[in-house]
Amino acid sequence: MPRSGRNSSVSGVAGPETRADSVVLVHSSDVHVDHHYTPKLFDGDGTGSLRAVLTAARNVQADAVLLAGDTFDCHRLPDPLLETTAEVLREFNIPVVILPGNHDPAVDDAVFHHRAFDGLSCLSVLGVTHGEAVLFEDLDLEVWGRAHRDYSDMDPFAAIRARSTQWQVAMGHGHYVPEPDRSTRLRPSWLIGDAELNATGADYVALGHWNRRVKVGSGPVEAWYSGSFDYAQSVNVVRLERGIPVAVEPLALELPENFSQFNAGQFA
Repeated sequence: MPRSGRNSSVSGVAGPETRADSVVLVHSSDVHVDHHYTPKLFDGDGTGSLRAVLTAARNVQADAVLLAGDTFDCHRLPDPLLETTAEVLREFNIPVVILPGNHDPAVDDAVFHHRAFDGLSCLSVLGVTHGEAVLFEDLDLEVWGRAHRDYSDMDPFAAIRARSTQWQVAMGHGHYVPEPDRSTRLRPSWLIGDAELNATGADYVALGHWNRRVKVGSGPVEAWYSGSFDYAQSVNVVRLERGIPVAVEPLALELPENFSQFNAGQFA
């Protein structure tokens, strides 16, 4: 459960009475729930990576979990796997915000529309259950991002959202380049540059697509890739506290003992 028994409410307008002194978030990406690769790492459990991330979030009493793209490896997944995924989310009951990425864009037949996720109040999917933002009233926190809506190229931060809450987190799934060259149309890399990151003005930018954990950008905005579960083998714990700089720390995932014998970081 979220810290102090808080159940983060979604939507509505945050007021002074709901201002939070601090917020703890867990940021991950490229979780790749699937029925081929991930089960090999988790004794047949295709949701093992998601369980590991949610376990880490529970251990730090996170207020919410941010999954910055490629939560699912694709949209051609069997019903039992999606039903198990919904059961896992329901079991942990931690607010989760998913940004669809290049592997799982918000298309008409996306897994996010599966009946297993109907009525799952702890799950918010940008571009599917919500537009471009999720508002947590009791945390005075807004999480926003542009979902991949097809398999073509796109600019994750083409439009910047004005701040309306005490805390604001932006999400993006793509490839960081300090100064992107947008002069060619054939660039399916979903480019993200320094100018876009700085323009967000967000307290934190949660990025996905890279397998390694790394801070990027040249400005004041804290912009991080969390790295993938199989390569970084950790999540980012993000602490937002009034009057104190944003703190970002890695937290190792609890993984099977034989995990290291497999090739890591195969997804992109």
